[in-house]
Amino acid sequence: MADVVVGRDKCGEQRLVSLPLSRIRVIMKSSPEVSSINQEALVLTAKATELFVQYLATYSYRHGSGKERKALTYNDLSNTAEESETFQFLADILPKKILANKYLKMLKERREEEEENDDSDESDGVEAES
Repeated sequence: MADVVVGRDKCGEQRLVSLPLSRIRVIMKSSPEVSSINQEALVLTAKATELFVQYLATYSYRHGSGKERKALTYNDLSNTAEESETFQFLADILPKKILANKYLKMLKERREEEEENDDSDESDGVEAES
């Protein structure tokens, strides 16, 4: 494993991973079940994370509109999370974008529906008493 080089750091030294290990350590330690982190586990977690992100990006690019524009967009990622069974667990993290005015319109419609349902429930209650 020590023979594999991914890149170089600021000083020009070779690195095995490109993600900052200190950040990954902080994220791992945020779990109450983790008391100490072995250096090998840290490097392997960083490498696995890099490979996962690379696979997600490649898959999203190939199956999205990225090929046409030669760019990977947020919409490509959110479509992948929604449509691919493999990435379904990311659907809450990568939701489809919605414009604020559309969201407000949806909220207004939902409130109107709830008010209609409340009104019909009240009228059903009055009819039952008669």
